[in-house]
Amino acid sequence: MKAIFSPGSAPNRARPTGLGFVLVLAVLVPHHDATAVTTVPLGSASGFAVLAGSGITVAGAVNTTTITGDIGTYPTPSVTGLGNVVLNGANQTADTGLMLIAKNDLVTAYGNAAGQAATVSYGSANQELGGLKLAPGVYNDSTSFGLTGILTLDAGGDPNAVWIFQAGSTLTTASDSTVALINGAQACHVFWQIGSSATLGTGTDFMGNILALTSITADTGATVDGRLLAENGAVTLDNNTITKSVCNSASGVPDTGGTLWLLGSGVATLLAFRRWFLSPV
Repeated sequence: MKAIFSPGSAPNRARPTGLGFVLVLAVLVPHHDATAVTTVPLGSASGFAVLAGSGITVAGAVNTTTITGDIGTYPTPSVTGLGNVVLNGANQTADTGLMLIAKNDLVTAYGNAAGQAATVSYGSANQELGGLKLAPGVYNDSTSFGLTGILTLDAGGDPNAVWIFQAGSTLTTASDSTVALINGAQACHVFWQIGSSATLGTGTDFMGNILALTSITADTGATVDGRLLAENGAVTLDNNTITKSVCNSASGVPDTGGTLWLLGSGVATLLAFRRWFLSPV
């Protein structure tokens, strides 16, 4: 039997409802992953490019090391070789009140980095990071990390992506090793929590904030976009360029990847919605 409609009438098609719009919005609106790694708050220590506990030593010739950001050491106020530094910042060592606050904030930051739950745990001693491409997360090795070659950190388009590397003991990079940041990754969001000491080999191009319980050594020609923060020991430099990393606040993608996919899905949903509910008969 044919269906008969009165003149000017249309089939009884379901009309769009508020639920339809809610579904569209659910697809379009980015979301946070509740289990995602969170950034490490450095507090007043964030103003320092180099912060030590038992002194700072700078080898080399006059003006062969460049530091952008403040420097300071507490409780041992020894800075040797300051004449070898082009300092684009201030030596805060004499301000004991500020130094005490900064060191306490470093202790808190170290605890925060160490306390975040690992998303990847390596079972091998001295886990080699060279040749890996890693998504945001917390990477833990109960012993040490080594880096020979290139470690790539891929933000997947999210400039707020965070990496935390937790080493039970040491971090050691081979000569001319590199930490490469791609797809929106920022050095300010990379943290290296080191249970004892960190050594950056000759010519290393390093990214991120090193929070070492003991000491940090940057060998000849090593460059750092980040911070060298040693809680108890010394920081030793030699013909280096250390630049305090600054986040690009203009970028504000809140979810951890997938934004373009979500946007594409939203557009497709809107088109389907229009076709099935709003198109003329």
